[in-house]
Amino acid sequence: MALINPKKKEVQVKIVYYGPGRGGKTTNLEYINEKFRKRIQNEMVTIKTYGDRTLFFDFLPLDIGTIAGHNIKVQFYTVPGQVKYNATRKLVLRGVDGIVFVADSMALRREMNMRSLKNLQDNLRSFNKDVRKIPLVMQFNKRDLGEQGIELLDIEKMNHDLNKVIKAPYFGASAISGENVALTMKKIISLTISSLKKKLEA
Repeated sequence: MALINPKKKEVQVKIVYYGPGRGGKTTNLEYINEKFRKRIQNEMVTIKTYGDRTLFFDFLPLDIGTIAGHNIKVQFYTVPGQVKYNATRKLVLRGVDGIVFVADSMALRREMNMRSLKNLQDNLRSFNKDVRKIPLVMQFNKRDLGEQGIELLDIEKMNHDLNKVIKAPYFGASAISGENVALTMKKIISLTISSLKKKLEA
């Protein structure tokens, strides 16, 4: 649940970008950080894991209006994709309000996408959260690689593999070019804020 600070009149919302290693989670946040620079109050923080070139997590708040007179601050995080960092993934998921699942469109990454989604479900379950009941957007990333002759999974196939039960909104995207990165971000913020308003009203 979002953190509410009555003194600051602020609601802090946590959105996590989740998915397999090197699927584009960090690239999404780097694009957002650059594109929405004027709306971001502080520097993106990056922590690297020992012996691993993948960025560990990113954090950047984005102010987007108010709820019942409280300013809303969105914090974006990524999780490490590698299996050996599952304890960290679970830690980052603690208190999550919304999730973007970034799947890799390359055909050879199909099984890895499905394993990562199952890992997300398992980790959420450890916090008594259901992946079908939390605000979630699917992003099928790396669609631009098809132009380089790399075999990609059809979006319909990916949606069947990963989204048949969850039935979340989904977008084909390219974090490198920025295609549908902002759209993904806006959708998850919209779903998360809507969910939060319902909880606060209840």
